Amino acid sequence: MRHIIAITGASGIIYGIELLANIPEKDEKILIMSENAKLLLKKETDFSLKKIYSLANEVYENSQLTAPVASGSNPFDTMVISPCSASTFSKIACGISDNLITRTAAVAIKERRKLIIVPRETPLSTIHLQHLTTLSRLGIIVFLPSPPFYPKPETVSDIVNFVTGRTLDLMGIKNELYRRWER
Repeated sequence: MRHIIAITGASGIIYGIELLANIPEKDEKILIMSENAKLLLKKETDFSLKKIYSLANEVYENSQLTAPVASGSNPFDTMVISPCSASTFSKIACGISDNLITRTAAVAIKERRKLIIVPRETPLSTIHLQHLTTLSRLGIIVFLPSPPFYPKPETVSDIVNFVTGRTLDLMGIKNELYRRWER
């Protein structure tokens, strides 16, 4: 399987990093990071950009609008934008393709490929909710990274593992990153 992981400059960059790290090695991983994500990487984690890039098979700059993934003739199975800034999901909802992340999302929409966004904005304004509704109506999966408490998380890693595991579930990738609901 071929997956595109886009990381924007919304808080919660660890979600995208852990997603990249937990996609099976047999799958192809393509990474696109926004410039703001690169800045946030230094604020929120101790990871180097080189380390993040090493988790992917291919890496494209967000300014590379001529990258292969910007064309519908270059197939991929899933695109996940995690975390997804309000600016990014709003652009996608309005059909604005001014960078590689928004262009590749437009390709996913027009080609009817699986697109999952993990918005990291709170509270959500009415405008945000309208944009998310538009995306949902287009068949995009909007996964708000709200932590559950039934697994009794003890660390931030427990919460990150839940969000990562649920995202992998939505991608169709089996995992054991979190304790599932039991009766």
